[in-house]
Amino acid sequence: MLGILKRDPIDRLKKAIGKEKVNTSIVERKLYSYDATPIPIERAVPSAVIFPESREDVIKIVEVCYEEKIPMFPRGAGSGLTGGAVPTSERGVVISFERMNRFKIDIDNATAFVEPGVVTYDFQQEVEKYGLFYPPDPSSFKYSTIGGNIAENAGGPRCLKYGVTREYVLGIEAVIKDGKTIKTGNPILKDVAGYDITKLFVGSEGTLGLLTSAILKLIPKPPARATALAIFDSLEKVGTAVTKILTSGIFPSALEFMDRDAIRAVEDFKPVGLPKDAEALLLIEVDGTSSSVKDQINQVRDLLENLGVQVKVSENEDQAQKLWTARKNLGPALGNLKTGKINEDIVFPRSYLSEALPKLREIARKYDLLMVVFGHIGDGNLHVNFLYDKANREEEERAEKAVDEVFELALSYHGSITGEHGVGLTKRKFLRWQFGDVGYEILKGIKRLFDPENLFNPGKVVEL
Repeated sequence: MLGILKRDPIDRLKKAIGKEKVNTSIVERKLYSYDATPIPIERAVPSAVIFPESREDVIKIVEVCYEEKIPMFPRGAGSGLTGGAVPTSERGVVISFERMNRFKIDIDNATAFVEPGVVTYDFQQEVEKYGLFYPPDPSSFKYSTIGGNIAENAGGPRCLKYGVTREYVLGIEAVIKDGKTIKTGNPILKDVAGYDITKLFVGSEGTLGLLTSAILKLIPKPPARATALAIFDSLEKVGTAVTKILTSGIFPSALEFMDRDAIRAVEDFKPVGLPKDAEALLLIEVDGTSSSVKDQINQVRDLLENLGVQVKVSENEDQAQKLWTARKNLGPALGNLKTGKINEDIVFPRSYLSEALPKLREIARKYDLLMVVFGHIGDGNLHVNFLYDKANREEEERAEKAVDEVFELALSYHGSITGEHGVGLTKRKFLRWQFGDVGYEILKGIKRLFDPENLFNPGKVVEL
């Protein structure tokens, strides 16, 4: 007796949502097997790339994939740096949300209903037309998506004052196991009903389910801002200066740090006139009313000059933008120094920065590596970059060992292994270090509750 022929799973997906939304081209599949992670990681060419256009499409996708046991790898713009969007199974499918890019602004409630494929910059530009403000500003904000930002709990320079993505997500809709849907939250600012499942999804990196929409909080747009550049001749002074600023009664909207090698890298890449002989720089921004920002930036200048720090206040918006362009160019600038880069974003309590910054330099010297440090020093979030020659395997191994020590250093100061890049693949082994055995088992239990078959972005964050 002939056996019953089983339909191909990809054919089932095509029939469920339409063949025009399922791409099996080898070119497309290879393109979607990468994200922006700068180091070699395990990856696979998926069996298909799927482009849902609605919540109903996502439900059908998950129903089929759960029945067929097909791993699902959700993707925003692929701008992540820890392998969060990289497929790790050739049987799996990449689910790109780029076609789900609609949003609606509710001016009266200062909220917005947003689909995951909305580009962060496009959303911010539209919101600001109404005098409103969506603060999270990751470096990739001009092309990264709201869904990706929520998955990674993205940050950025302004998050010192305004908080990371988590602070602006009031509710979500997502599709979980077997195609079931879950809705949390509402367009309200106060809601303490039950466990906070909304915040559980933020930063979950697509491992609990597929986000189909979010309710975002908006705030009034500050009418003015002012920027200053502080120039340091000693690395140890930086931590002291940060503490002085943040205990002065002034709350900067951004407080960005660049060490000497970061300064030189960006000046060699696209010069803006930064002093290449400085040990470190702080880029300081305050916002508020026109009169208040002038007063605050002058107070910051006086405070730092009393510490022996040279300060230059931008005279106009063009000068300020020039400085911010230098900060945004740091990523590509480092690509000119070496062929390989490991970029980690650790976090220290601010009170330990004066001790921790020199110890990072010690690690670089121990392994004879070029290290560049910059980042959001106001909230203790530093981007530590070890640069190496990809053709030199021995140098690459030294960089990998140095990274282990960097994480150990951050945790020894009661910090974190990540402030905004997420865990993904590259930091997975270090998560247990931070949570301990009991905490790690709880994380695994949460994952199993939402995804018992381990089909949503398997292999990321926790190992089952």
